[in-house]
Formats: sequence, structure tokens, C-alpha cells
Amino acid sequence: MAPAVLTGFFPLCVCLLLAPGFAEAGKLLVVPMDGSHWFTMRSVVEKLSQRGHEVVLVIPEVNWHLSNSSNITVKTYHTAYTLEDLNAEFRKFSDFQWKVRPQSLLPMLMGSANTIFDYFFSRCKSLFEDKKLVKYLEESSFDAVFLDPFDMCGLIIAKYLSLPPVIFTRGVFCHYFEEGTQSPMALSYVPRAILAFSDAMTFEQRVWNLIRYLEERLFCRYFYKNVEEIASEILQTPVTASELFSQPSIWLLRNDFVLDYPRPVMPNMVFIGGINCQQLNQKPLSEAK
Repeated sequence: MAPAVLTGFFPLCVCLLLAPGFAEAGKLLVVPMDGSHWFTMRSVVEKLSQRGHEVVLVIPEVNWHLSNSSNITVKTYHTAYTLEDLNAEFRKFSDFQWKVRPQSLLPMLMGSANTIFDYFFSRCKSLFEDKKLVKYLEESSFDAVFLDPFDMCGLIIAKYLSLPPVIFTRGVFCHYFEEGTQSPMALSYVPRAILAFSDAMTFEQRVWNLIRYLEERLFCRYFYKNVEEIASEILQTPVTASELFSQPSIWLLRNDFVLDYPRPVMPNMVFIGGINCQQLNQKPLSEAK
């Protein structure tokens, strides 16, 4: 009787030992942003795959640097524009930013050079027009959506699938960052994005800081108007940019708290500045030459 009990007990022990490893792995839907944004995100995605997580990457057929990986499942969808169209609009946008160097939000958010953002935002509409891909996403039982909020589609997908979004970013446009993170930025000592002020502002600088903030409240809703229309059409209910940015479960911020302006930090904000720095020298700093 004893040998029979031991024979049955051994496989049970093996299963119990292996079970925690399987329980730790998850199924992750990744919605990246193209260009340099993907360079910083790719290393994290590849590491997640190496650690046993099932990763599914959803990308447009027309892209710059989004590439396939042998360890990652890639799903593509058609876009309404060509690579030549995308390159032409990006050149127009980059020329405007480097040559004009706008000092106000109005030309940055409402200028004709910003057609490139309409291209980025339209990707989500193209994705949801692919009914086969949407059905796959609905039936895949993902645990979370890992996304870059630059083109907003990841946030729309997360809301559509009722999944927790995990944001990987340096920041977002306008006042939606502090609204989404519920981390207020006091205008008296936190300058707005395009102002080259320090946290020790003069009275005049604080006035300009307030003006920039009011500009954001006034003009940013027009910048995201196309996104809100696309999201409302997909979700079949009125949706605002504030609602999309308020749903993330975790904010992975590619900056360092000690290098940022002083402000409250919420528990779901994780600073990962330097995550893309290659660790070529593993020696302690005191021993490094």
C-alpha cells in the first residue's frame, strides 16, 4: 500500500511545484506607438516574452520600425494611408517643429502641420474595421493591455475589452496627465510643458504659466476631438479624452522622480527612468573605472 501511495504522491508534488510558475505568466496585449517610442518599449516587451508571458503585438501594416519577433505573436491591420503619405506628413510636422519652434500651444495643437496626428488617430478606426482581428481580440482572454498612449488606440481597445491598461510613457499632452494620474501640478512651481522655467518662478513667469494652462484647457479638447469621435463610434457611447486617460491601472513613467518637478505622486505611478540604458558594466560604482 505504501509504495502505491508514494507513486501517486510524487506526480502531485511535481504538479504543485510547477503550478506557481504557470500562475505567474499572463497574456498581454501590446499596442505600441511607432518610431522612437517603439525603441524604448521593445526591450520591455521582449523581456516580458522571455519571462514566459504570452505577448500579442497589434500593429498597422504601414509602419516605420514596428518589426516582427520570433517569440511574439504579431497581428496586423490595414491602414487608409501609404508609407509615402506617412513620411510626407511627418516631414511637414518635423520641419514645423524644428524651424518655427512655436512658443504657444495654439500652433502646436491646431496647426496644419499636425495632420500626422490624424493619421495616428485614424489607425484605431482601421483596426476596428477588421472584424476578424476584433473577434480574435475579444476571444483571446487577455489579462491587460500594455500601451503607449501617444496615438490613444490602446486606451480605446482597453475600454472596449474592459481590460486594465498599463501605460508606458514619458508623459501625455496637455492637462490630461495630471487628470489621468490624479497627481496635481501646482501652477506656482510646476511649469507647463513648453515653458523653459524652473520651479522657482517669478511672479511674471507664474502668470505666463497660468496662461499656458488656460490655453491647454481651451485648445486641447479640439486636438483630441478626432480621437473622441472615433472612440465614441467604436464604443457606441459618448467618450471624452479625460475618460480615456483616467482608466489606466499603472503608469510606468520613463523619467526619474529626483529629476522631475516636485509634485504629489500616486501609488500607481512607477518611475522607470533609465530602463533603456544598457548595463554593460555590472561592477559597483565605487569599483568602476
